[in-house]
Amino acid sequence: MKWVRFKIKTVTEAEDIIVSTLYDIGLEGAQIEDKVPLTALEKEQMFVDILPEAREDDGIAYLSFYVEKKEDGSLEVAGESVDVDTLLERIRGELEDLRQYCGIGEGTVEVDETEDIDWINNWKQYFHQFYIDDILVIPSWEEVRPEDRGKTVLHIDPGTAFGTGMHETTQLCIRQLRKYITPETELLDVGTGSGILSILSLMFGAKHAVGTDLDVCAEEAVAQNCEANGIVPERFEMMIGNIISDKAVQDRVGYGRYDIVVANILADVLVTLTPVIVDQLKPGGIYITSGIIDDKEETVVEAVKAAGLTVEEVTYQGEWVSVTARKGR
Repeated sequence: MKWVRFKIKTVTEAEDIIVSTLYDIGLEGAQIEDKVPLTALEKEQMFVDILPEAREDDGIAYLSFYVEKKEDGSLEVAGESVDVDTLLERIRGELEDLRQYCGIGEGTVEVDETEDIDWINNWKQYFHQFYIDDILVIPSWEEVRPEDRGKTVLHIDPGTAFGTGMHETTQLCIRQLRKYITPETELLDVGTGSGILSILSLMFGAKHAVGTDLDVCAEEAVAQNCEANGIVPERFEMMIGNIISDKAVQDRVGYGRYDIVVANILADVLVTLTPVIVDQLKPGGIYITSGIIDDKEETVVEAVKAAGLTVEEVTYQGEWVSVTARKGR
């Protein structure tokens, strides 16, 4: 399969209007490249942990639109077959119209052709082995260096939508888990994603883990990462569904059976999860949360206390917060 890319050089202020305008002529799925720092809300929502190093914002943006090229060389846009030159002229015409009443910078368009685009694997160029304290996290496409042999090694491939352990929220949870895990620990990991928290907990010595997630793709990601780390299926049970609202999921997860519940999710989700998850904890059980941007700390602390839990510790890394609490005995 071949694709034609139309890459527009513009300014960050014009990104939205250009994307909207070209959407109207049938171009969809813009790839946006700029150096605008993420806002606190974007960081909270995205849990971005695979990014190249940020550079100073220069106000320049590149918008790339990919259109599949058919065997006869034509492109299909909005149900119409057109050639490359025709579509290019349409794009240039729309940009010139926009230029009449807003600044779009250079507004130049580059056209090139590419073979099959590996959307799933392109991000691999940004993910390399790294340490979380004394734990080496390494993807399958890299080798353990001789000097790292004998260390705790976590082999992790995040798949298309799940974390790697780079993010501060994940690291906060890992450090808290190490404090409380025992050989008898039954763990519940809500929003397990790639399974990194459960897998490391089992490597730390936990007895058994249950993970829940809304995304069906998590099952395959967890299975692959368990296999890569020698975790047998009986030790890590995966469930798909919404534990907050689905009684069937709550029943299957079970009540009063977990020594530790860990949830690395958004703060607003933690607020609704916390009063539900109390029932899954054993008396005296530990509740470890993260995914909390610093200005949402009090919101989560209040939700934890309102659910009858006692705050044991609040820890910080960068702009992120972890709240650890305990259920009464």
